[in-house]
Amino acid sequence: MPAPVELRICIVGGGIAGLATAAILRGEGRKITVLEQSRMLKEVGAAISLQPNASGILERLGWGEDMRKAGAMVDNGFQIFGTDGSRKLQIASKRETNNGHDRVLFHRVDLHDMLKDLASRVDTKLGEPAEIRVASRVSSCDCEAGTIMLEDGQTLGPFDLIIGADGIHSKIRDSVLGKHVDAKPTGLSAYRLIIPKDHIEDLPHAYAQCTQETWTSMMVGQHCRAVMGPCRNGDLLSIVALVPDDQLHEASADSWTSAGSLEHLLESYANFPPWMKELFSRSPALGLWQLRDIDPLQTWVKGRVILIGDAAHAMLPTQGQGASQSIEDAEALKVFLEGLNGASTASEIEVALQRVFKVRHDRATLIQQYSRQQGKSGANEKGEVTLNPAEFHQYNVTYNGALEWEKSMAA
Repeated sequence: MPAPVELRICIVGGGIAGLATAAILRGEGRKITVLEQSRMLKEVGAAISLQPNASGILERLGWGEDMRKAGAMVDNGFQIFGTDGSRKLQIASKRETNNGHDRVLFHRVDLHDMLKDLASRVDTKLGEPAEIRVASRVSSCDCEAGTIMLEDGQTLGPFDLIIGADGIHSKIRDSVLGKHVDAKPTGLSAYRLIIPKDHIEDLPHAYAQCTQETWTSMMVGQHCRAVMGPCRNGDLLSIVALVPDDQLHEASADSWTSAGSLEHLLESYANFPPWMKELFSRSPALGLWQLRDIDPLQTWVKGRVILIGDAAHAMLPTQGQGASQSIEDAEALKVFLEGLNGASTASEIEVALQRVFKVRHDRATLIQQYSRQQGKSGANEKGEVTLNPAEFHQYNVTYNGALEWEKSMAA
């Protein structure tokens, strides 16, 4: 009996969403190509978390040891402080409270490298390695024919399946929707700081973040808030300092590589305690980017093409769910593409993709909305903290995969 025809899959985008999908979809009878517009020479340095809903998926795939080798740190939970230093709220994230899985903290570069390795390393247990093609700038695709057009004039394909994981400014999204969708400014910008532990030994509040029991901490003022936590096994302290656009003292851009001004950051955080402002000054570099998202889309699917990750449901980082929702997308694809191969008809492939969309759309949309809500002012005029991330926490993390979620939708 002849072997099944290979299922040819092209993933547009080599970020977290694209590489996670390439790794998760690897298997016998699959030929996976990843197209990445950059040369992957330098990833942006920042911390990133995987929530229990996503870390559980990776653990069930048998990748727990890979996460540990990548410097993943188990987070005990989330705590909120006022600018007076008093703790206002503590939300445990320990394994026993989250369906048996942990919230884990990574340096973004380490998570990206781990997923790239899982997608492309030679490992007979994982299936044929994905081919990662860099410097491949996609301009559009033909959703019915399964072909991809590059900016240099090349046409690639045909592919049985195209996955648009090309981010908030997705080109594949334009082809799926037949129109352009602009990313929307959310009214917030974020300063991004990564500080080596040995730069802050004389700042006990900050140093404890790297050396004591791991907690993600947020200090909340009336307008601004700073989120901090360790990464890379505690060698680095990551800070994201959120500022409403109307409170900024400099212009922000929609780019991860734009630099920010320490002087202007300190102006925005003038009402925060001196040790926090001193902490900001210890960062070797300072990034500033304007936070954007997109409104919920009517569909993610057309023909042989599906959108995932930020291309489908870009959201604010206020709940730390962006990367985790991408991993949920990838797992849903794995589940619902089961049994399809290169001999499957276009109709069979679209039915599977529509099933992914049906299971994922409402959940991702609600988490988008929750994230927008969490982006609002976190304290009142008296300085009393009003922000409560626990409000949505249980919904976000109580997820055990696409099949179980589909059953719960039908109940």
